[in-house]
Amino acid sequence: MFAESFRNKTVWLSGHTGFKGAWLAQWLLELGAEVHGFALEPETKPSLFNQLALAKKIHHRIADIRDAAAVKKAIRAAQPDFVFHLAAQPLVRLSYEQPVATYETNVMGTIHVMEALRDLKKKCAAVLVTTDKCYENREWHHGYREEDPLGGSDPYSSSKAAAEITIAAWRRSFFKNHPVKIASARAGNVIGGGDWAKDRIVPDCIRALQGKQAVAVRNPNSTRPWQHVLEPLSGYLWLAARLSQPLAAPKRSAGGSTINRQLCSAFNFGPNRAANRTVRELVEEILKHWPGRWVDKSNPRAVHEAKLLHLETDKALHLLKWKPVWNFSETVAQTVIWYHAAAKSPELAPDFLLGQISDYCAAAKIKKLPWATA
Repeated sequence: MFAESFRNKTVWLSGHTGFKGAWLAQWLLELGAEVHGFALEPETKPSLFNQLALAKKIHHRIADIRDAAAVKKAIRAAQPDFVFHLAAQPLVRLSYEQPVATYETNVMGTIHVMEALRDLKKKCAAVLVTTDKCYENREWHHGYREEDPLGGSDPYSSSKAAAEITIAAWRRSFFKNHPVKIASARAGNVIGGGDWAKDRIVPDCIRALQGKQAVAVRNPNSTRPWQHVLEPLSGYLWLAARLSQPLAAPKRSAGGSTINRQLCSAFNFGPNRAANRTVRELVEEILKHWPGRWVDKSNPRAVHEAKLLHLETDKALHLLKWKPVWNFSETVAQTVIWYHAAAKSPELAPDFLLGQISDYCAAAKIKKLPWATA
């Protein structure tokens, strides 16, 4: 997998106590990496980080990405071969309550990581993760591409757009002839087992179903590019692996570098167009696997959240040969299966997660995706 790029390598991972970060930490361990985690304490109970007992498996550091000195110290101590920056304030509605903290975390936190990387004197591939919501959302029916305008109507989305702008600026200003290579990644709406966050539709569904209550749905007609968490993570890993290596037949740039500089840029990682479904369709698909009911709790006076959002992933397909593995129904089924299994046998949660990684990789291999066959 991933051309063995991570075996016996050191990886610095911010946000490892979160949902996506915990999945990525576990996958990196399976790939043979030494993982150095940097994050706040898990914000939910339960948390996937604790369910996987990751504190015992990695170099686990509790710290705040807003603390520039702590970030610099941690990266200097780890001397990483790879960096994945996932630490963030990830919730739209919370960003209305905490706009300054959202910007401090999502913008300044990203800058702190890049400033620490400037001091690194060794080869390193860094993938800095933002979101599909970084685009100026015009409620288009066609998907957004990496060159489309950035923006946002809420503090969360606009903070991620600002993070993308700073990444591009730092890359041009400080990393042109630097051993650290930087790319950014924009993923669609991610679902999967082990997400326990508030104000996210899948964990809200699971909590309601476990309590034998109706699922309250705020925006049933809003459309999102739903994808399993393993989809963008495979993209992040393959992008980092490719960043770390010259092309087989590289083209030399004006500066003489043999690194594929097209990869030092932004990438969308989203599902097939058929997976762009309404929240209503997502909830009804979940209820096929966990019977229950839902109620419309939409409120016309609620804070703004985008209604329509699609991503185009042509760039990832052409430059990385990356494409999604599971379709919409498989994604939802795998998600609900994990919650069912973990509720029945909590001590086996790590085994269920590893089983899904194995199944996902096997499906990718059948599709002959390069990262699964390299």
